[in-house]
Amino acid sequence: MDNDWSEAAMLDAASAVIHRDLQPMTTQIDLEGIYPERVMRNLGAAGAFYHHLPASGHVESMNLPAAVKAMSRVSEECMSTGFAVWCQDTCGWYLENAANSMVQEQWIHTVASGKTLGGTGMSNPMKAFAGIERLRLQGRRAEGGYIVNGNLPWVSNLGQGHIFGTLFALEGASHQSVMTLVDCDMPGFTLKQMAHFTALEGSGTYACIFDDVFIPDAMIIDENGAPFLHRSKAGIVLLQTGMGLGVAQSCIDISRETESFLSHVNRYLDDRPEDLQNELNEINEAVMALAETPYEYAKEYFRAVLQVRLRVSEITLRSAQSAMLHSGAKGYLRTAPAQRKLREAYFVAMITPSIKHLRKELAEMN
Repeated sequence: MDNDWSEAAMLDAASAVIHRDLQPMTTQIDLEGIYPERVMRNLGAAGAFYHHLPASGHVESMNLPAAVKAMSRVSEECMSTGFAVWCQDTCGWYLENAANSMVQEQWIHTVASGKTLGGTGMSNPMKAFAGIERLRLQGRRAEGGYIVNGNLPWVSNLGQGHIFGTLFALEGASHQSVMTLVDCDMPGFTLKQMAHFTALEGSGTYACIFDDVFIPDAMIIDENGAPFLHRSKAGIVLLQTGMGLGVAQSCIDISRETESFLSHVNRYLDDRPEDLQNELNEINEAVMALAETPYEYAKEYFRAVLQVRLRVSEITLRSAQSAMLHSGAKGYLRTAPAQRKLREAYFVAMITPSIKHLRKELAEMN
């Protein structure tokens, strides 16, 4: 990597990795659940993970839109890999926002470069802070750190030698939580593959079991979980849009490809490609504008973030359905991109914050 790489140079390099390394294995990732570790590391070497991480030293200023664009390009080809990119980007985002300089200095450089791969175990905490479920991890203070117990059912972009960020409730302290980085090689920590999914099997998704796991103070991101989540949440949600924007674009392209031989009948369908493209372009512009200021704390700003994230989910679902209907019977082939994109689109709508979660928070803000 070169520190003076521009956004354009990074996107070109990421596109080369997608074409050379990812395209030949997309179907294998989907049908066989192959985790694309080499692709992820090569994307890191291309600079795809560091433009939103100025603390890494690779860039001089924050550029969250560049991270969204890189993720979108990956997701156009394979959203299982695009999801892994989001996990990696979000792990880096936790370190960028860390209150503890020790954990940031130790890990952010290798995460930004893709030398260390990482995930995010924040689905449960985000639901807990929204009043949907309770915190699944509990920790108690010990000499030099914390002892943590509990389990997280699904955390992605993981494996041996990987890390991830998560949050645990502090025993004996009402409403206090701690944000931490977890090393998958820590004693007492276990990865278990508990389920198989209809999509995104190649995302390195495991259940995480904590059995008296000692987390040293040097791995703590922030002793106060709620303020940490408050200052980092907009970035987490905005980064997710890269998955949906990429899938929606690829679905529109699939629909457009049918025009040369099916336009005489497809013209009767709703959500035609040109209409969806115009709407997607508008949503993309809104995402990029909001991503310029991820540390804006005004209530109206965060409302706009939730609204655009909801719009991304909705247009991804509509674009995927349109791609299937435009493709017709060919979309049902086991290796057809249209049916894979349909399954991926539902994930965009269901990952935390899901459509129902987003609508709940927006209703409460109103």
